[in-house]
This record gives sequence, C-alpha cells and structure tokens, in this order.
Amino acid sequence: MEKRLQLSVLFCIIFMHLGFAQVPDSTNHKSVGITGMADRQDPPEYKPKPRAFIIPAVFVGYGLVSLAGDNPVRRLDFSSKNKLQEDHSRFANHADNFLQYAPGVAVFGLNVVGVKGKHSLIDAAGIYVMTGIITGVSVESVKKITNRQRPDASNNYSFPSGHTATAFASAEFLKQEYNDVSPLYGVAGYAIATGTGILRLYNNKHWVSDVVAGAGFGIASTKLAYFLYPKVKKVFTGKGKLNYSLVPSYQDRVFGLNLNGTF
Repeated sequence: MEKRLQLSVLFCIIFMHLGFAQVPDSTNHKSVGITGMADRQDPPEYKPKPRAFIIPAVFVGYGLVSLAGDNPVRRLDFSSKNKLQEDHSRFANHADNFLQYAPGVAVFGLNVVGVKGKHSLIDAAGIYVMTGIITGVSVESVKKITNRQRPDASNNYSFPSGHTATAFASAEFLKQEYNDVSPLYGVAGYAIATGTGILRLYNNKHWVSDVVAGAGFGIASTKLAYFLYPKVKKVFTGKGKLNYSLVPSYQDRVFGLNLNGTF
C-alpha cells in the first residue's frame, strides 16, 4: 500500500504538469541557427501567467508540509523509506547521476542533427545555463536552511532533492523547446525525470517529500529562466538578436564545433 501510494505521488507529477502551456506575447526578433539554416523568427517572449506556477508551488508546498513535524506527509516519508529498505535493502543503481541531465542534453542533440526547437542553439544554451544557476542557488540555499538529514544519515542536505530538481528543470526545458514539434518530447523528458526521482528513493538518498519538492523547484526554475533570459540578453547585448555560425570541424582525428558570432 505504501509503495503504491509513493509511486502515485511521483507519477502524478507528469500528468498534472504537462497540460500547463506558456502564454506568449507578440514580440518577435530574428536570429540565425546552425550554419546552412535560414534565418527564422525568434519565438515571442515567455510571459507566464500566475497559473503556470501553481503546479510547482503545490509540489514545493507538499515538501514544506513535511518539515512541520508529525503529519501524514512526513509519516508517508518514513513508511515509504521503511518499505523500500525492507524490500530492496541492497539496491544500488547510480544512473540517476546521469539521467538528471538527459532531457537537457537531448535538446542540444536534436538541434545538432537539425531538429529545430523553439530557440536557436545559442539561445537555448543561454536559457539552460540560466536554469542551472537558478536551480542550483535555490536548491542549495534551501538545503542549508532546512538542514534535513538524509534517509541513509550520510549528511544533512536532504531537502529538496538536487538530482530531482535538475532532472525536472531539464525535462521542462525539453518540453518548452519541443512541445510544438511533438508533445511526446515533453512526456519522455518528464518520464526520465520521474525515473530519476524514484532512483533517489531506492538509493535511500531522499525522502518522498524531498523528491516532490525538488520537482517543483526544477520546473519553476526553468519557467523563471525562460521569463528572464530575453531581458538579461538585452541588457548584455543591447539588441534583440545574436548573429552566429556553428560549423563542425575535424582536425587530428578530433571532431569539434567552431562558433563564430556577433554579440
């Protein structure tokens, strides 16, 4: 019963969030993609309505409730942990260390092979870097404030789950970039992110509430990065577009990419 409830809490993350779309405005700029591709219009700036943050807020709120002492959320943490350790005490699979980045890496892989996302490659990279900064600062700050012990008692940096936050930030990034191409990209990204969170539980590194809250932090961080990136870019470049070329290279048996641009 506890295991079924634990998995239900995690899988609901996919189905509750994927229906929330971004709300654009009508501002457009031109940018240049990979060398050989024609100029294209940048997407409208992302202007999310408050409802876009409802689901992430619910996830974070769920986690915060667990910090308030003895309550049903915290009891589920302990019962889930005990059940997993009873049934899978020797489980050890560290694929979560790599899966957390998989949806984000997929965005750049798709761009390189010619499947265009919502943004040019360089803008997508800028958004992803900003997402990583927001996720990292917010998660690490909360970890230090809450000082929660991990289930395996290895340290006091349990809440929220950083791996899960990174995974869901990456999944939301993939969804934002490729949802217009096919919603299946977003579904796949969120499935991988959910798998990352489940592995954190099976590896006894996090409580269920850590994982759910981490998902909320990750999703919100990406949405915030999409909102802030165009404004930050204008501050640093003084213009609304970046002109660049990205050319594959091969020298001394080493493949690479040459980036030339005007910023």
